Amino acid sequence: MNLLFLTPSLPHPATQGADIRNWGIISSLSKNHRISLVTFSNQSGAISKNLSKCCSTIKITKTPERNMVQRMSTMLLSSKPDMAVRLYSAEYSMKLQDVLANEKIDLIQIEGLEMATYLTQILDHYRNKTSRPIIIYDAHNAETVIQRRAIKADVSKPQRLISAFYSMVQVRRIREFEIETCSNSDAVICVSHQDSLALKQLLPLLDPTVLPNGIFLSDYPESIQHPTIMPPTLVFSGKMDYRPNIDAAVWFANEIFPSIQKLHDEAKFIIVGQSPTRQVCNLVNHPGITVTGTVEDIRPYISAATVCVVPLRMGGGTRFKILEAMALSKPIVSTTIGAEGFPITSGKEILIADTPEDIVRAINSLLCSEDDRVVLGKAARAFVSNKYRWQTIVPIVENLYSRKIM
Repeated sequence: MNLLFLTPSLPHPATQGADIRNWGIISSLSKNHRISLVTFSNQSGAISKNLSKCCSTIKITKTPERNMVQRMSTMLLSSKPDMAVRLYSAEYSMKLQDVLANEKIDLIQIEGLEMATYLTQILDHYRNKTSRPIIIYDAHNAETVIQRRAIKADVSKPQRLISAFYSMVQVRRIREFEIETCSNSDAVICVSHQDSLALKQLLPLLDPTVLPNGIFLSDYPESIQHPTIMPPTLVFSGKMDYRPNIDAAVWFANEIFPSIQKLHDEAKFIIVGQSPTRQVCNLVNHPGITVTGTVEDIRPYISAATVCVVPLRMGGGTRFKILEAMALSKPIVSTTIGAEGFPITSGKEILIADTPEDIVRAINSLLCSEDDRVVLGKAARAFVSNKYRWQTIVPIVENLYSRKIM
């Protein structure tokens, strides 16, 4: 089949969760299908050899920049959610149109709700034609759920009422945009059973296909070299301009880490990930906290962790930060929301805790017992190896394509 993928960023090299998912799917499918890619990137230089090998056509547009004034203008003057306009680009639209007009496409896969802004263009292009490609929407998150959780996390804090108000405005608009996108797609993919249920609440007749996030286990050797960081070290990784990650880092730094330091005065908290906001960068003013910003490779930092922490209070989908830590045999302490979507058992592959007091107890138990850390880490790697390798996941989407094309 000839497949066209619309992605918000270059899938390779994969620098964040969405890229890892998109690269896993595209690189795996390229073995049996012809791939065209229309994407965004601000990176200069040549396209990676790996990506060039996988894709017959690659068209790249510079990622649009949106400032706060533009975002406020959308909120006040438009009925659309910010996600529906955040990645709109006239140049991208022209490049997409060129592919639609000049290539024979059997199936189009839209990666994430932000890219659904181009769904209308696709439908319009094929409206008066005798046939059109199958359209698949890959919902990386149940976005309405994320906004509702953001409201819950923000509304009780006076200093965050503006953020809460923003989410209150966005949640209804995002709900309508999700319903519209799912309704106009021939099939919907999501990353977990929980996200599937959330989307079915919006559209009861919807039957999403669950395609979990996965990894190439060979990319995560247990012997990976890591920076010399003296333990005990707690590591939190992720894209640090993403609202759920910002909230998690700040909450952990303010409400949890000081209690860890009272028990382990040499403890360090390292926040690893690109594009940290000013709020995240300011956390370095706390003793024992480091914010790395963009790093060439996040895996050595995860490997250097004594314990990986996932203190998320909002968000959806499933977390690549958990898959990566598990693949590197690291013990993990996560909130219920952080570990959502994985069929795991607290105390077996991971420790689950939700209140600051319980999180402190869980982390302390691991810092005090190397044996417990090793046992938890080995069980975590075995869990990923058995359930979350791309070679066992991608046949799910291949089967979906076959059913829809027939």
